[in-house]
Amino acid sequence: MAKKNNKQQNPFVLAEYVGPEYFCDRIEETEELIANLQNGRNTTLISPRRIGKTGLIRNAFYQIRKSEKDAICIYIDIYSTKNQHDFVQVLGTAIAQYVLSFEQQALKRLLQFFGSWRPVFSADPVTGMPTVSVSIEAVQTEMTLKMIFDYLKQSRHNIFIAIDEFQQITYYPETGTETLLRSYMQFAPNVHFVFSGSKQHLMAQIFNSPDRPFYQSTTGMGLYPLHEEIYYDFARRFFEARRGSLSKEIFHVIYTRFGGITANIQQILNRLYEQGKTVSEERQVTEAIQHIINRSSMQYEGLVLFLTENQLSLLKAIAKAGCVKSPQSNEFIRNYELPSASSVKTALTVLIDKDLVYHDAQGYTVYDKFFDIWLKQLI
Repeated sequence: MAKKNNKQQNPFVLAEYVGPEYFCDRIEETEELIANLQNGRNTTLISPRRIGKTGLIRNAFYQIRKSEKDAICIYIDIYSTKNQHDFVQVLGTAIAQYVLSFEQQALKRLLQFFGSWRPVFSADPVTGMPTVSVSIEAVQTEMTLKMIFDYLKQSRHNIFIAIDEFQQITYYPETGTETLLRSYMQFAPNVHFVFSGSKQHLMAQIFNSPDRPFYQSTTGMGLYPLHEEIYYDFARRFFEARRGSLSKEIFHVIYTRFGGITANIQQILNRLYEQGKTVSEERQVTEAIQHIINRSSMQYEGLVLFLTENQLSLLKAIAKAGCVKSPQSNEFIRNYELPSASSVKTALTVLIDKDLVYHDAQGYTVYDKFFDIWLKQLI
């Protein structure tokens, strides 16, 4: 559930959606997503990570609950799931947690419906609020998934479910996951879905391939960086609200250096807001960036430890180049003293799979821009 009337000490939120006051723009995208869902159009939302898919979904859900008090909105992220069993446990836990947020008696009825579920109760370490997770036996995975949809279908309410990083199902060892999900979803008219993902080629395969179960079953949406002017106006108001200022020129430096990536820019603004009321020098930005990198250095060191020499060499080369159109070209290989084109191809596949490198129309870049800067400092 979105937090209401929650005044943030630092308005540049880095994690959980806390309400529209701290959510920048996306007015058209929010309206489009809500219109899709309320008119029975399941939606595929595709964009790179850290652009703001999760925030958009949560903002749309906030607005839906505001206008439709009895609507049920559930968000799950399946990025860490490895198989069907993990998926069903994540979905089951999200449903149980949603029910628990209303009343214990409703949760009791839920657990009676799913007699085989083993609930585990605890308290949120931050808020102290009660939480619940469910444990499901692996042999009952498919049966439990069917029961979940049976349970949802019997509800008298509209149910909206967002499944983030949906392309993860393509990595499951079970071959029939897409068919299974599609077969249940199409017979649940009161349940509407958002399938969001960051790996465009995999999402395209799922939803645009004629031989796949989800073919042409959704309305597509893309998500792009926030417009610089709009983002600046959003940011400067928070500084001015406490009689400070944010230089437009300095914001432009931040925006362009990080290619408009919302998560990265929010991290810098969060740090700058903490440090002082007035931001007018590029030095302040440089210091904020270096602070973030220093705090993440152990994480980055851990990442590169698991890379082979070829993979690390290629990653450093891409970081140094900034954006590489053809990593397997003779020119790139020669300039950065890399091994053969076949070795580069193998290493590149791994780096993309690990989300260390991202590929778009412009070329190949290091996904995490702070990691990118850290790598440049190693060279």
